Amino acid sequence: MASSIEFKLFAPYNEGAAVVGSFSNWEPLPMQKGEDGHFRVRVDLADGEYQYKFQVQSKSWFFEPDQWVDVTDPYATNVDGTSSEENAILHVKEGERIVDTYVWQHDDVPLPSDRELVIYELHVADFTGGEADPKARGKYCHVIEKLDYLCELGINAIELMPVKEYPGDYSWGYNPRHFFATETSYGTTAELKQLVDECHGRGIRVIMDGIYNHSEASCPLTQIDHDYWYHHEPRDPDNNWGPEFNYEHFDENLQTYPARRFIGDTVRYWVQEFHLDGIRYDAARQIANYDFMHWIVEEAKQTAGGKPFYNIAEHIPETTSITNIDGPMDGCWHDSFYHTVLAHVIGETFDLEQLKDVLDAKRQGFMGLTNVVNYLTNHDHNHVMAELGDRGIFDEDAFRRRRLGAVLVMTAMGVPMIWMGEEFGEYKGKTIDSAKIDWTLLDNDLNRNLFEFYQGLIALRKTNQALHTENIEFFHENPEAKVLAYTRWNDEGSRVVVVANFSDQFLAGYAVPNFPANGTWHEWTGNYDVEAGNDQLMTDLGAWEAKVFVWNG
Repeated sequence: MASSIEFKLFAPYNEGAAVVGSFSNWEPLPMQKGEDGHFRVRVDLADGEYQYKFQVQSKSWFFEPDQWVDVTDPYATNVDGTSSEENAILHVKEGERIVDTYVWQHDDVPLPSDRELVIYELHVADFTGGEADPKARGKYCHVIEKLDYLCELGINAIELMPVKEYPGDYSWGYNPRHFFATETSYGTTAELKQLVDECHGRGIRVIMDGIYNHSEASCPLTQIDHDYWYHHEPRDPDNNWGPEFNYEHFDENLQTYPARRFIGDTVRYWVQEFHLDGIRYDAARQIANYDFMHWIVEEAKQTAGGKPFYNIAEHIPETTSITNIDGPMDGCWHDSFYHTVLAHVIGETFDLEQLKDVLDAKRQGFMGLTNVVNYLTNHDHNHVMAELGDRGIFDEDAFRRRRLGAVLVMTAMGVPMIWMGEEFGEYKGKTIDSAKIDWTLLDNDLNRNLFEFYQGLIALRKTNQALHTENIEFFHENPEAKVLAYTRWNDEGSRVVVVANFSDQFLAGYAVPNFPANGTWHEWTGNYDVEAGNDQLMTDLGAWEAKVFVWNG
């Protein structure tokens, strides 16, 4: 039995449009434009799967005036990315358009608050493609296979690099062509939902990397009427990755902001359809419109309902204005943390004031714990082991420094983030080509020990309430020995102390004065108890070592 299905295309200033599809033997069906700027036509369709596209008289300046062009539906939720000519895919079931038939299983599982998060950033294709074939590209199902590993590590949030449909077979995803469709090479929409659902079942939140500054050059909107949705040309040619959405343009006739309208629709769709728990907003500095960002963040949170939802800006360099009282975002990537801590772990510099500034982001003007996301690397940078290797630092020396960096990420004021493979010492340099992380490294003692070190630190970060506060005090600094000590605490008696040695010298019997409390402390990384007395604590500090003392009372 056939049902009437509507096809519509928002193209308010275009002269003509038609739909062609498998249901019309690819012959055009003319569409009529309404006063709301939508072209519409209804087609009687039985339940099933259909392919289609629009034909439209383009208003984009790079075509001939009113030239007819083929465009994929900008709102297509499934796209056939395998054919030479991309088509939208329509699923009809029981007389209605559907995305898929996935049934959610774990919506009732409580999820951690923003303050409790330990984020793991991963790229689906390079995270894993199954252990049997080290060259196979990863899919959503392979990430699901690794969730037990991530639970063993202890993380409670994953941040997926962009998974919207992009052209070609491999990409980091920062060139989205279709904003409602998922990347077909990773799997189906139902498989992505299953990944999110399985994460939720394990108490893991899912944050999605969203690209709202720009699109890939042949995104359907660019073909319909480029300057209706985009700036005519890049505002900053040196930082341009594609046509840039124009969030200032207001259509007086229809009383709408076209770019805001489209991106608002896509954000609401993704949050609602895929049950997301947060968004990382790529290139927020280039978006450069706080009014739009306030609005889109509110749209995302309202769509998410009452559950925690974390909005994170990638604003490089970071700025307090994007997160503080009048700022649109909950948090931002803390890029000065990366640059400063990496330089100290490598041994290129030692500057106590710089260190303190990034370990306590309040000194930089940030107001709260969730305002900054701290990392020692991410997809934009080399793995730390690659940076160390480039400087001739290998083996145990490299792993010592890597552990020092891990302590600082997990105990600084802010939300910690790990780039995939960092937790066991992945060493390959950054590349835009396929570069799967090497899981066989976990068979090596040094790599496995680093994993277990991270495991312990993550457990501490999640369970010790002192690390969920903004409280941090630097109570001992020794520029000559390159030692810095700080404490984190809450008002219920939880306290953590970090004593870090940024030198290549072993410091035997080092006395740490002004220790926060006399009594028994547990050294977390080595799992032993030690006594503090006379307001000081004595400890051996290895080269490039940080010790973590937890108050026992």
